[in-house]
Amino acid sequence: MQKRDFSLHGAVDLAARAAAAKKQQERAAQAGAGGQGGQYSFEATDATFSAEVVERSLRTPVMVAFVVENEPSCDALVADLEKLVAEGGGSWYLARIDIEINQQLQGYLQQMRVQRLPFVGVVVQGQMMPFLNSVPPEAELRAATGELFAALKEQGLMGDVPQGAEAPQEEVDPAHAAAEDALARGDFEAAAEAFRGVLAADPRDEVAKRRLALTELTLRVKDYDQAQVEADPLKAADVRLLQGDPEGAFELLLSVVRSSAGEERNAARVHLLSLFETLPGDDQRVAKARRALQAALF
Repeated sequence: MQKRDFSLHGAVDLAARAAAAKKQQERAAQAGAGGQGGQYSFEATDATFSAEVVERSLRTPVMVAFVVENEPSCDALVADLEKLVAEGGGSWYLARIDIEINQQLQGYLQQMRVQRLPFVGVVVQGQMMPFLNSVPPEAELRAATGELFAALKEQGLMGDVPQGAEAPQEEVDPAHAAAEDALARGDFEAAAEAFRGVLAADPRDEVAKRRLALTELTLRVKDYDQAQVEADPLKAADVRLLQGDPEGAFELLLSVVRSSAGEERNAARVHLLSLFETLPGDDQRVAKARRALQAALF
């Protein structure tokens, strides 16, 4: 099958992008209704990548297929992967990303010097590694996938769900239900408002604080363009965090704190503190960055 070239910096026609976004919503609805990949396959976006892929990968590996709309090679590969993930019974997950819609995630493709799609990576313990940049026959794909997950199992990095078993469903706190429903349908303004309501009732709800911080971050980032990200380290840090690279995001801001003074330094410090809120309080990456911040300030 012929693979499609793409440009990481090319402009995307807005009408085509809107049509693709609508199709993405339709695919997500089909997945929720029990598509070929069942409950183990889902559509990921710039906005949901951190929560649905990076955080999930801390417990269970997530294979990520970077594709483009209406590309036969992409469709064929995803169809084969959906068959395999359904057979895996929750031992791993599959995320599909339309890269023409979710341009913030193109950073992963740049890091791995990917020039053609489809591309498949695997996120394990929050880190992505390359897996495929081709479209092998199903038999070869099955063998390669089996070898990959066998190696991860030897290292103790596979999920705890046995082959063919049902994955346990995460319970949603009733107080968070409205916010999570809003996130699921992509209404981030409503989700942020709902999380603020949760915190008004219980200011000590750490999960709501973190989810609100992530939601507000998503609302900021969706209005960024490439030129802004390249020119502003605060915006670049936001993008890196949503791409699943909090350490890179923290280091960008720490470098500004170390090399600047006055309002610029304080803005970077305050922004760094706000990004800390997107991760659990006991996250070691936050603890390390807090120590580095103290050292830079004093």
